[in-house]
Amino acid sequence: MKKRIALMVISALVAVSGYAQFEEGKSYVGANLTGLDFSYSGAKKFSGGVGAQLGYFLFDDFMVLGDFEYQRNGIAKTNDFLLGAGMRYYIEQNGIYLGVNAKYLHNNHNYNDVMPGVEVGYAFFIDGHVTIEPALYYQQSFKSHKDYSSVGFRIGFGYTF
Repeated sequence: MKKRIALMVISALVAVSGYAQFEEGKSYVGANLTGLDFSYSGAKKFSGGVGAQLGYFLFDDFMVLGDFEYQRNGIAKTNDFLLGAGMRYYIEQNGIYLGVNAKYLHNNHNYNDVMPGVEVGYAFFIDGHVTIEPALYYQQSFKSHKDYSSVGFRIGFGYTF
């Protein structure tokens, strides 16, 4: 019985603190591990990388963000740099977010591309400010769909203030 009551109290605190962080005027800083050998595209097969994000809640539940990523692929020997901007909509009741973005890709083989994408993720609040954010994403390549469009999984950490 004590465990059940403790679980209900913790759930209520997480829900209240989660709601408070999706308010207009809040800022966001995040870092993520992208790919984690789960990202797949035709040219790279499996790859991994790191990224950083800065965001701002323009309205309740609606965030705009800037994104920078570095991805490394040992098989194709490419270093990819991605710079982008996007938007996220957070569903307050459960912490799920839906995102759209556009990224500019440049790699060490002088390949350049613009890649729009979508993602769905979950913002799990550890405390009132820190989140763990697993997400699934899809990036569409305009230049070479077969080789550079990718589907993947990323795990991120965010701080909202």
